Amino acid sequence: MAKPTRRTIVKLAAAAAGAALMPRSAAAQQRIVLNDASRLSPTPVARHWVVGADPEAAFIERLRRELKEAQAGNRAFVVGGARHSMGGQSLYRNATAATFETKLCELDANAKTYRTHAGSRWIYLLQELDRAGFSPAVMQSNADFATAGTLSVNAHGWPVPFGPFGATVRSFRLMLAGGAIVTCSPAENAELYGLVQGGYGLFGVILDMVLDMVPNALLRPTNVLMPAGEFGPRFVAAINGDPSVQMAYGRLSVARRDFLRQALMITYRPVPNQPARLPPVSAGGLMSSVSREIFRAQIGSETGKRARWAAETVGNPAISSGIATRSTLMNEPVANLAGRDPLRTDILHEYFVAPDRFDEFLTACREVILRSRQDLLNVTLRYVKADTVSALSYAPVPRIAAVMLFSQSVTPEAEADMLAMTEALVERVIAIGGSFYLPYRLHARRDQVERAYPGVARFVAKKREIDPGLLFRNTMWDVYFA
Repeated sequence: MAKPTRRTIVKLAAAAAGAALMPRSAAAQQRIVLNDASRLSPTPVARHWVVGADPEAAFIERLRRELKEAQAGNRAFVVGGARHSMGGQSLYRNATAATFETKLCELDANAKTYRTHAGSRWIYLLQELDRAGFSPAVMQSNADFATAGTLSVNAHGWPVPFGPFGATVRSFRLMLAGGAIVTCSPAENAELYGLVQGGYGLFGVILDMVLDMVPNALLRPTNVLMPAGEFGPRFVAAINGDPSVQMAYGRLSVARRDFLRQALMITYRPVPNQPARLPPVSAGGLMSSVSREIFRAQIGSETGKRARWAAETVGNPAISSGIATRSTLMNEPVANLAGRDPLRTDILHEYFVAPDRFDEFLTACREVILRSRQDLLNVTLRYVKADTVSALSYAPVPRIAAVMLFSQSVTPEAEADMLAMTEALVERVIAIGGSFYLPYRLHARRDQVERAYPGVARFVAKKREIDPGLLFRNTMWDVYFA
């Protein structure tokens, strides 16, 4: 066969481009593809239903119909909000996917609770509660996520001294695979109440929740710099020894010259003489004192990492009091520091270790991470009170959470390196009695999941009992549980 000429190739390309602009039949239409925050989980779905401001009765009727249609078509049904998970926990191939974008905030000031729909975003709830002088008892650290997603991963925040988000959920309503609606609370359907907390949508569709709220307050930070090996015991002592502390977190230096050997502890207490009227909630958050430019300058740069640490430990405390309301501190959108380089992606890890074994955890991180090709940009440390309710509890005893943000190249080689690093680090954490968080890349081995979460066997058995047709499935189910 004769080799095609350059002119022939150009003509063929033009013809193909023209064909792409021609109307296509429904069967030939490009499939709907959803992704998550990793940008590494493109997943084609059969249907995508975006749930907006439908009246409740109409929404319930439509949801039941969608569940029946998915069952009739032998499709899984998955629900998502912001889809900030990173391993397909809210995705499944050829499923019916629902994205909840509903809004509701009904306050009960006497009970100090509020009722909200599953799709309500925290940024909306912060504003609604703030107008009445309240703040969410616990929410995850970014405000642009949906509340049902927060419960599905049983996220935790940095208000203290709380356990995961589920501990602040008075009750929720859940639609099961057959369309029945049940109310779950510590007193009603208590077993299902624990299974859904950190249940990743595998037991049903969360409709709404009644959540705890607390009075908002103007808070002032206290910063203490210390050797990282001392952080665990000192952090717990600061929280448990002073009931006035309302929020607390820590940071670790990530510069390789002194990798994870310096720690900064920040605790927040109410300012004396609280004003009669607090300033309205504004865009604040943990990272508001670190500009995006300084944060992103760390990628591949020791100078950038040292500059960021100097800004956080010396510069910012010197030029700002850091005083802000509780709600403003939690009002941090993901976009503030999000990466924009299409050749890189931000990948989160999170590990939970006992305070008295925190120094061993740091040793493991130095030995494992520094051998990899991954670029660690940030470590945030939080306190998590014991959780004995959720079936997949990552903190059966009080633990320190280490939230790590890596910048990873979007290449097969980088993904393989991340997998190997994650597997090694998970193994080291399990060896010191710790656990790891499940909503991220599915790089752990199944035996590691089972050792970190002893309740897995019961969790899977109850899943098959409550949803025998396996209507509610996601990618994580196939990798870790199926």
